[in-house]
Amino acid sequence: MMHPIAPAPHDRRAFLRQLGGGFGSLALADLAAGAAADPLAPKKPHFPAKAKRVILLWMQGGPSQMDLFDFKPRLKKEGGEKIPFRVNSAKERYEENARLMPPVSEFKQAGQCGLWMSDLMPNLATKVDELCWLRAMVTDSPAHPGAIRLFQTGSLQFVRPSMGSWIVYGLGTENRNLPGFVVISPMLYGDDGSPLHYSNVFLPAIYQGTRLGDARTPVKNSKIGYLGDPSLAPELQRQHLDLIQARNRMDQETSGADPNIEGLIQSYELAFRMQIQAPEAFDVMRESEATRKLYGIGDDVTDNFGRKCLMARRLAEAGVRYIQVTDNGWDHHSKISTTLRKSAAQIDRPLTGLLTDLEARGLLDDTLVVWTGEFGRTPYDQSLAGGRADAGRDHNPYCWTMFLAGAGVKQGMILGETDEYAWKAVDGKVHVHDLHATILHLLGLDHERLTYRYSGRDFRLTDVHGNVVRQVLA
Repeated sequence: MMHPIAPAPHDRRAFLRQLGGGFGSLALADLAAGAAADPLAPKKPHFPAKAKRVILLWMQGGPSQMDLFDFKPRLKKEGGEKIPFRVNSAKERYEENARLMPPVSEFKQAGQCGLWMSDLMPNLATKVDELCWLRAMVTDSPAHPGAIRLFQTGSLQFVRPSMGSWIVYGLGTENRNLPGFVVISPMLYGDDGSPLHYSNVFLPAIYQGTRLGDARTPVKNSKIGYLGDPSLAPELQRQHLDLIQARNRMDQETSGADPNIEGLIQSYELAFRMQIQAPEAFDVMRESEATRKLYGIGDDVTDNFGRKCLMARRLAEAGVRYIQVTDNGWDHHSKISTTLRKSAAQIDRPLTGLLTDLEARGLLDDTLVVWTGEFGRTPYDQSLAGGRADAGRDHNPYCWTMFLAGAGVKQGMILGETDEYAWKAVDGKVHVHDLHATILHLLGLDHERLTYRYSGRDFRLTDVHGNVVRQVLA
């Protein structure tokens, strides 16, 4: 079949080059040139890096800081009383009959650092001295869509590339047979879930996140589909792909460079290579029984999140640059005394198992682990369930607690302080932009130099904001 746009060939060489089945030496030369310019090839950082990869443990919904990590004696003592601080109903989510709500858990100090830890996460309490705690995180939106978008992409209002895409764009990946960016079980539905949260947007298409499953599907039933055709031998699949790629390259030559077609070419090549290693990398059942038990796999409560965490460790070990593990059960507007306990129980053992396993394998030396949600919760109650006995907490963008672990961060450090009710940050504030700048810095990337020219402007993850939080750097 002749190329539909190109003029009729005048010689045998041109005829063979444009022939649909002529994917011989010329097509292979094209493919070789593409491989030489592999956009996923490892790239040098701006300066020596502490971390080579990131595992983001994304607790979507907003974990309650005053019930988990930020104990406030005054809040416990004054629970049920009127709110003593001013609440601006025009800016802050607030019910007229709201009252201070005491912690729904018991606290005690843990580790040498003395962090007050809730009894809801007893396993994690054994790790407090190995973690770096940021207790005065702040963001710009009290609503899920804006706060999630800001955390995942650095922009509150506009469609921008995700943090994972920026990182893989800046550093490439360590394994050409796997994606550089994998997101496990993201939300896909409603305002809180969107593929834009792990999208490349205007960065080259090869840097978008590869999704495994979604929040509604147990991860053991999730897989990346259509990686191969079992009815065709790999050699024949390669011949078919060579034909398709040769035609795509000819379209690029005759019609001009098209980033969408280039992204398609690269994604086809990556998908073909993934047949070699992806099935093994995603198969947690290849691990020993002892390892699976460490993550809580096999236990009804912890099995799903345990599989996600173990899969993240396997992907990190295989050379994936950025892995996001999503757990979406943290938006506790009602019945928080029972729902928060359930959410914490589902992650406590797997999360601790992941940290233990990474350390035992030496991976924590060059892996940055980030545990966080998009914001915190209010110290006053929200009676969506119809009464105080079933109350929850509303969204709070003014403070929340998160932690970092691994490469390049101080251990047993607690940065930041909140007021007497864990309502607002008062010292050591860290904005989301600052966190982004710090994560990039630990990866050896200067957030002001990691830019991409688009539509006449140089864009970056932190836009015109962000300062590296040097207090947490080891």
